Amino acid sequence: MKAIVVGRGESRPRVIEKSRPEPGADEALVRTLRVGIDGTDHEVLSGNHGGFPEGTDHQVLGHEAVGVVEDPNGTDLATGDVVVPTVRRPPADGSNRYFDAGEPDMAPDGMYRERGIAGAHGFMAEYFTSPAEFLVPVPREFASHAFLVEPISNSEKAFELAYGSRSTFEWTPESAMVLGNGPLGLLTLAMLDERFDRTYCLGRRDRPDRTIDIIERLGATYVDSRETPVPAVADTHEPVDFVYEATGHAKHAFECVDALAPNGVAALLGIPEDWTFDVDGGRLHREFVLENKALVGSVNSSVPHFEAAKESLAAFPDWFLDELVTGVYSPDEVDAAFETGDDVIKTVVEFDSP
Repeated sequence: MKAIVVGRGESRPRVIEKSRPEPGADEALVRTLRVGIDGTDHEVLSGNHGGFPEGTDHQVLGHEAVGVVEDPNGTDLATGDVVVPTVRRPPADGSNRYFDAGEPDMAPDGMYRERGIAGAHGFMAEYFTSPAEFLVPVPREFASHAFLVEPISNSEKAFELAYGSRSTFEWTPESAMVLGNGPLGLLTLAMLDERFDRTYCLGRRDRPDRTIDIIERLGATYVDSRETPVPAVADTHEPVDFVYEATGHAKHAFECVDALAPNGVAALLGIPEDWTFDVDGGRLHREFVLENKALVGSVNSSVPHFEAAKESLAAFPDWFLDELVTGVYSPDEVDAAFETGDDVIKTVVEFDSP
């Protein structure tokens, strides 16, 4: 079968031939339909994130996938079921309390593997196997876009943590801002449309631009960070109740505190590189204490978040998905699929027709 991989010491994806995997006990064989490409895939390619499976000279890429069950292999799944795989798997030395509790997304670094990212092959191949417990069935009509369930699930978890941090009092948020107009930022902005009266999305793009068009079509206000940096948002627009950070720009973790309204909360999802800079720690400390503000960090997601993501995906307008996905490529077009640029939002590798 064809698989898209990166080799040790390489920084570009390539197609190789691999043997079709055989499902083990409690595993199903899945025929891959589509696999989405995101910033994490590019981080893996550059060697800045994740790690290779032990004892291999390459890693199969891809963690945002949708496929069809080819062989249920005695599991509760049925041949032809459309499924989305979760990403985290137990470490090589066996399960632990996080997986036993159904909360693999809360496992600390070193206590998990991640398909296509850290220590385990991904889904960017014609077939993959997975334990049935990590396969989430989705309606057949979702087959074209269900690879988006995984990134949407990450936002579902971030919302859960943010709202949980405000659960000790009556919190009635009205405004929200997404930092970042990449695919995750745009997906999240579309999810916020039904949750908040006023929404904003921050980026660094000049008009005309496809992402700005999407932002404004969703009814949100585009904020150009070159004109209105994050600390100035409160004065230029309004203090916001919720901030969703999807840039990985380290300063935003501190700057977003200034953008928050009293009792507000920010969820941090971007993963920055090391960066040392000065902040007024005393002032930020006062903001947290005197204004009841909060920051929460969030990474990965679990099966309940995938289930919630299905509902969010179903609620998106058709035009949004059509605008978000800017390229669908065959495995042989791997170089084009991984190209980046201002005209690229979300690209997909299609192994079989949905």
